[in-house]
Amino acid sequence: MAKSAANLVNAVLDPVLAKRAGLSLALIDAWPEIAGAPIAEASCPLKIDWPRRRREDDAFEPGVLVVAAEAMAALHIQHQTGEIVARINAFMGFDAVCRIKLVQKQLAEPPKTRREPRPLSAAETDRIDRLADGFDDAGLRDAVRRLGRSVLSEKPEA
Repeated sequence: MAKSAANLVNAVLDPVLAKRAGLSLALIDAWPEIAGAPIAEASCPLKIDWPRRRREDDAFEPGVLVVAAEAMAALHIQHQTGEIVARINAFMGFDAVCRIKLVQKQLAEPPKTRREPRPLSAAETDRIDRLADGFDDAGLRDAVRRLGRSVLSEKPEA
């Protein structure tokens, strides 16, 4: 039976994440169900900070989940911390997390603003049409016209 690429990647990355960040891909994958879809779109669990144990036989203590969140998501997480911690612990199957530490940062790049293309002059349109008329294939001719209009409309007027 063939394994999916996701299963293979998870098998490789899970031990690395567990060692480096105390986190599993399963928790990251389940984050939208744990935190709720609107919050999950603007936040992401980064790591679990586990308290240091002085001796091997010290009792287990839950860790602190570090979550990167944008401003509004951070506010929502802050108000729902108790519920989110309970959901994480239920997901993990033990009291893994006692609190959430928020790191406020922007997760997605802001959309780039696009300038409106300027209208072409009659001379520019005629020039493009003359250049495109040299092609026999109608589809290619139309594509060259569209390309010419697109390129010239992005340039400032001469």
